[in-house]
Amino acid sequence: MIALTLLTLAQAVPPVPVPDPAPAARSPIDWAALPPLPYRRTPQPTAAMVAFVSAEARRNECPRPIPVDGHTRLQVDVAVLIGEDHLVRATIPRAIGCPTIEQYGAGLVVSFARGNLLPHFVSEGGWYRASLQFDWTE
Repeated sequence: MIALTLLTLAQAVPPVPVPDPAPAARSPIDWAALPPLPYRRTPQPTAAMVAFVSAEARRNECPRPIPVDGHTRLQVDVAVLIGEDHLVRATIPRAIGCPTIEQYGAGLVVSFARGNLLPHFVSEGGWYRASLQFDWTE
C-alpha cells in the first residue's frame, strides 16, 4: 500500500523544468574607445610575474594563445577608473577565461600606477585602459 501511494505521488508531481543556461554576457566596456593609462614610465612585468602567469595558466587549464616560434604571449587588459585626485579608484579586468590571471593583472595595474601617472589626463575622473603583456617560452 505504501509503495502504491509513493508511486501515485511520483506520477502526480510534474518534473521541475530546467532553465536554459544564460547567454554569454558581452562586455559593456568599449575597450577600443578607452584612452591608454598615461604612465610616466611604462611598466614591464618582471620575470617572476611572467612565471606566475605561466604557472597559473597551466595549473588552472586557462585558455592560452597558440605559441608562435616557441613564445606564448598573453595580453591582459584592465579598465581603470582614475579619480579627480589622480588615484586609481576601480579596476575591471577584461575576461580572458582565467579569473586568477585577470585579477592578478588588475592588481598589478594598481601597483604600477601608484606614483607613476602623468599629471595631465585626457579627462579628470575618467576611465582608461591598461594593457599588460606576459611573454614566455614553452
